[in-house]
Amino acid sequence: MGYITLGALDVEGALPFYDAVLGVLGYRRGPLAGDWVFYAKDGAPGICLCKPFDGQPARGGNGAMIAFKADSHDLVKAAYAAALARGGTDEGPPDHRPPEAINGFYGAYFRDAAGNKLCVFTGV
Repeated sequence: MGYITLGALDVEGALPFYDAVLGVLGYRRGPLAGDWVFYAKDGAPGICLCKPFDGQPARGGNGAMIAFKADSHDLVKAAYAAALARGGTDEGPPDHRPPEAINGFYGAYFRDAAGNKLCVFTGV
């Protein structure tokens, strides 16, 4: 996979959220170019944030989700906290999935202001 594109009517207004969440995970933001910005991390797909081409509000997919791999439980917790501190909405706090597991998949879920569902996980 090369990159993922997420929509936001107010790209500049979305930057604090994505700077915080993706920054915890080691992504670097490029310059804002009109209604576009690109985040990069060595060895990972890029993240493009842009205004939808049709000018309509971005809509989170029903059943679609973007998942970002973290290197530790602490980074999952930090990204989740950063998301909620910057206006994200909770879709599932950091925990093992299923919750009774003591190892394996560990993740947290949240949505951005446009309704895009995101996950940060480790352990797979």
